[in-house]
Amino acid sequence: MFPMVDSTASAEDAVSFCRFPPRGVRGSAHTFVCASAYGLDDGYLSRCEDDLLIMCQVESLKGIENLEAIANVDGVDCIQKGPLDLSASMGYLWDPGNRKVRAVMKEAERRVLAVTQKKGVYLGGFAMPHDKPEDLKMRGYHMVAGAVDLGMFRNAVAEDVKKFREAVMEIGEEDSEDEKVKDPGYWSE
Repeated sequence: MFPMVDSTASAEDAVSFCRFPPRGVRGSAHTFVCASAYGLDDGYLSRCEDDLLIMCQVESLKGIENLEAIANVDGVDCIQKGPLDLSASMGYLWDPGNRKVRAVMKEAERRVLAVTQKKGVYLGGFAMPHDKPEDLKMRGYHMVAGAVDLGMFRNAVAEDVKKFREAVMEIGEEDSEDEKVKDPGYWSE
């Protein structure tokens, strides 16, 4: 997945970064990567391009202007819509629910889906509080990120810190080792 793809040239670069020479510029140390079973998979080079899913995040007004050209680049498999960065590029930083941003997103969706019917490019996106995953699916999205891993990690860490801060210890009362009850779902014990 390549962020901030806003032109045919940047989409072509993204594809070339995923392909070995002569069709691309990807480093050719294929015997040292997990995908080739560290060189034990003799058929890796013959099928590696078929196993790729190349996603271009179109998340600026310039990218929206060039949407069809980006989607039609040979090797681009998915146009991933980026509502937060699009809202910023439109002057509505951190306001992807703004009606003007939503209107541009809907128009971009329609245009990608028109290319999808001709070329088979997927439409991907990120669910937002104002745009649930099931709503995106109903509008034709093929892939939807309902949560972002860093956000989930941040929430888990914040919950741990909150539990720690709220913990109250009675002075003079200590549990013996035999009396301690361990929570099997708590990862740090």
